[in-house]
Amino acid sequence: MHALMLHVACDLGPVRAITAAISATPQGCEAEFRLDGLVPGIVVPPAATPARRDNLWQTTCFEIFWQPLGDTAYREFNLSPSGQWAAYDFDSFREGMRDAPVEAIAIARSHDVAGLVLKASIAADLPAPAQVALNAVVEQADGTKQYWALAFPPGRPEFHSEANRALIVER
Repeated sequence: MHALMLHVACDLGPVRAITAAISATPQGCEAEFRLDGLVPGIVVPPAATPARRDNLWQTTCFEIFWQPLGDTAYREFNLSPSGQWAAYDFDSFREGMRDAPVEAIAIARSHDVAGLVLKASIAADLPAPAQVALNAVVEQADGTKQYWALAFPPGRPEFHSEANRALIVER
């Protein structure tokens, strides 16, 4: 598991730590996110019918950015504890956004008062080796948001920055 860091502009709040792991599979990838903290102090989207849905990042959500080495194009996955998901392709930094083709995404979540675990199995064409980012948006009960990532570029939290893609994933 890799430790995510809280962006310097965010208060710690009820979350103490977030760790994440990802591995390439023949079908795509598998990922796991673990949030350690006072879960009653954050917004956990309620279980919903698994389906593609936009704007999941506006509340608690986990994200994967997958960029084949040497390419400017990348894919973004948004994974909600609700079981809903989104997948977008970009030609370059925030350019050419469109729905990404995905065969299937299965999300499992479990949580109690002290933590939340989200596991995702993604079936999609994901060329490897790739630079990968693992991120989290955590909405606190008061509506403020925290931003967690493996790395951040200088300035405001920007998950689309290549600076976030701190892992190299190979098949």
